[in-house]
Formats: sequence, C-alpha cells, structure tokens
Amino acid sequence: MKAVGVKNGKGNADALFIEDGVPDPVPTSNRILVRIKAFGLNRMDIMQREDRYPYPLLPESGKIMGVEFSGIVENKGPDCSGDFQVGDKVFGLAYGGAYAQKIAVSEKMLMHLPSTLSFEEAAGIPETSFTAIQAVHLVGNLQPGQSVLIHAGASGVGQSAIQIAKVGGASTIFTTAGSDEKCDLCRSLGADFAVNYRSGEDFSEVVKRETNGRGVDLIVDLVGRDYFHRNMSSAAMDSRMVLVAALSGSKVDDFDLRALLNKRIWLMATTLRTRAADYQGQLRDLFSEKILPHIKSGEVKTTVDKVFPWTQVSDAHKRLESNVNAGKIICLVNDD
Repeated sequence: MKAVGVKNGKGNADALFIEDGVPDPVPTSNRILVRIKAFGLNRMDIMQREDRYPYPLLPESGKIMGVEFSGIVENKGPDCSGDFQVGDKVFGLAYGGAYAQKIAVSEKMLMHLPSTLSFEEAAGIPETSFTAIQAVHLVGNLQPGQSVLIHAGASGVGQSAIQIAKVGGASTIFTTAGSDEKCDLCRSLGADFAVNYRSGEDFSEVVKRETNGRGVDLIVDLVGRDYFHRNMSSAAMDSRMVLVAALSGSKVDDFDLRALLNKRIWLMATTLRTRAADYQGQLRDLFSEKILPHIKSGEVKTTVDKVFPWTQVSDAHKRLESNVNAGKIICLVNDD
C-alpha cells in the first residue's frame, strides 16, 4: 500500500511524501482492516513529524502518523465479536497509522458511519470528540447547570467541547479564540461569551463580570502557561480545571500553590493517545450514547475547515501550523 512518509525520518512540512511499497497491515485478533477514505490532521502529527512528540508512543502507534480516519471495512480478525461487516462504512480512532491507504484497528475503537455524515466530516470527529468528552465529562465531571470556560474554542477539540458542554446542560459557556470570525463560530456552536485574545480583552475579566465575581465551575485548557494565572482567577470555589494540552508552554513562572488552596481548585491533566484500548473503548461507548445521536440529528456539528487531497499533505500541515484554520483539516485518500 501507499502511506505518508517523512524524508530522513523527521523534518518540516515539505519533508512529507507519499511512500509506495509499505507493507499492508494485517487484521489479527480483534482488529478490523479498513480501507481509508479520509483522515484528520492534529497537532500531535506535527510534533511526531518533527520527532518531538512529548509522550511515549505505544508500540501500536508505529511510524505512520494519523490517529483519526473514516473508510470501509475490508477484513476482520478471527476474534472480532462486534457487528462490523465487510463493506460497512466506518470511522474511528487509532494510535497511529491513519496517513495511509489501509489501517488495522481494534474493533473497540471503531464506529459505524451515520448516513448523515460524509467521509470527510467523520474523519475529523474521533480524536477531537473523544478528547472533549473525556475532558468535559469523564475527567471534568461537568454537571447540568454548571458553567465552563473552554480555551482554543475554534480548534477541533474546542468546538467539540463547546457542543458537548451545551448538550450536557452547561448553564454558561465561555471560550477564547484568535479572531472575531472564530469567536462568531464559537457562539454559533453554543458559546455564550467568546473572547478574542488578540483584541486585548482579558477573558478572566469577562468571566468575573458575567458571573458577578463567582467564576466558572470547570475550565478546559489547551493553552497552558500563558493562561494559567488567569485561569486561577477565573475559577470558582471548589471548581475543576482539566489540562488537555500546553500549546503556549508547560512551565509556569511565579506560580503560588495558595491559588489552588484558597479556592479548593481540583487541577487535573489528561491525555488520550497513551490510554489503553479498553479505556478508549469506554470513551467510544460514551460518545455513541451521549453525542452521536446529536450528530445524527444535526444538533452537534463538525466544522470542516478545508479538505486536501492527500498528495497535498504538506500544504495541509502548513495550514495547520499557520493556525488560520477554524475547524478540522482533512485529507482525502485515493486508491491510485
């Protein structure tokens, strides 16, 4: 088969190329072989391409990038017990290997493709939605009637988190984004207040004003260092903060632990790719129960920023790196 490779093992976006003669994956045990139609891009792909991925990759990850995809079932392993059949349209999550024509993944990480979704839309759902539902519900424990602050609201994870919080009964949703257009998008997805961080407006002041000084019950943060002190200011008593990523850096200067003690803030961190397949299967089941029906009905939307043919994967990576996208960047895979 063909797959996306990186010249010399690591490099910039221009080092990406379509490599021929890559061994086909084999669907052993409970794995299912899927012919990929589309895959979604994530920032972890950039870090893996540059050989600076900050977490240890599991053996299942392999050298091929990509963790979310859509496609058609081609074969099944001998231990598969689910209802997936050859020819079914599916989408799912992987530890790696989605930048390719074929992938073999655990049936626990696969879902049937709803008739209301295209391959392009579905390919951008699993990583972002699973990360968001993990942060909002499994770790963040958002309860109906509670308020939430979601950073990077126009990112794939941010958009999913806004909508998951909305259908989960959040009373007020605050978010941050990098342009007025992105803020408008966040509001269209359910955010009550969207702060353009490039405008000079301070999100912590907005939270303080709109909550009468109380703060929010849950903070979902993908930014890290640059927002940490203002997150503490935005947090309510007995609130929770879930750290999902640290895009601005991971080392916080002049941090006083008293900020946590004074408000009894629960500070938690979570990752997805390093989780075991059983855990990711639980997330799939939770997603299928709580979110997928809303996707089928159109209440929860997937915003596709731009679709590239996979022969232009370098351009797709450059767009992601430029941070101009609002929503998912998708690559379509051909069989040639």
